[in-house]
Amino acid sequence: MAMLPFLMLDDLRRIFIKVFRKKTVVKDQPISETDQISRSEFLVKAGLVAAAVPLTSLSWGIISGAYDYQIRKVNLVLPNLPKAFDGITMAQISDIHSGSFYNKTAVKGGVELLLAEKPDFVFFTGDLVNNLTNEVRDYQDIFSKVKAPLGVYSSLGNHDYGDYYFGKESSPAKVKNLKDMVDVHKIMGYDLLMNAHRRLKVDGEEIGILGIENWGMGRFPKYGKMELAVQNTDDLPVKLLLSHDPSHWRGEVLQKYPQIDAMFSGHTHGMQFGVRLKEYQWSPVQYIYKEWAGLYQEQKQQLYVNVGYGFLGYPGRVGVLPEITVFTLKRA
Repeated sequence: MAMLPFLMLDDLRRIFIKVFRKKTVVKDQPISETDQISRSEFLVKAGLVAAAVPLTSLSWGIISGAYDYQIRKVNLVLPNLPKAFDGITMAQISDIHSGSFYNKTAVKGGVELLLAEKPDFVFFTGDLVNNLTNEVRDYQDIFSKVKAPLGVYSSLGNHDYGDYYFGKESSPAKVKNLKDMVDVHKIMGYDLLMNAHRRLKVDGEEIGILGIENWGMGRFPKYGKMELAVQNTDDLPVKLLLSHDPSHWRGEVLQKYPQIDAMFSGHTHGMQFGVRLKEYQWSPVQYIYKEWAGLYQEQKQQLYVNVGYGFLGYPGRVGVLPEITVFTLKRA
């Protein structure tokens, strides 16, 4: 497709030459066929170069981008944070999509990068697989290595329920697939929060970690029940929410749950294509999701969208590389 404008331009050039050939011939000096060929060759070669740019980018995204894990460090300021938590670190990974992997060594390398940061606790915000729980079988031991002194907490993403394989209606096979998913989180040592909360205690002070099942706007399932997750948390000065789909923040959290200080999501992948610089980022996914990568704030509530550890569909990444986020919690 990238060559099409150049080929059309060459066709127009040929037509122009044929129509006006007689007018452009000088006596005893016809137009040089060599000149015609060289111009045509130039246009075709220019078209080939233009076509090669996206092809090369996509190929490089497979060769290099798919497993080029990036550590992103973020200072997360929480005004009501207890003193005991000031300076504590938390890591987030999201959207593993283990059914897409084809390089165990590289996947293990990403986990080692995460562990080298020595976070005090870890969030995994959903989509462990593409469709079926058994996709994680070959990578279960690798992700079981993700440990932290204050625990690893997880939530489910839209791909973890088997909806795209079994359909949205319940069946014995689909129920078993979800049960297996819950069991895998336990085996890996992840504390799976399904519309529930935990109290994280340090030196006698506490904050809340809440997690809900997938809740997304539009065609995505709304299994999450915030009213259950927030029960008995009123006394906690800070509440951190794991919710896979960032559209949940604007769709429900901002409207109904002002007590949520920060929400952590994934889901968008940054469309695995775009530009992410320190002061600028762009991806086509921004025309679908207002919040698609990085840290957002509205009044006193914050949202962080992680662009994912794995990939889905296109087996690579261009510009928007796989992410491991490391937060330092800070008092205002």
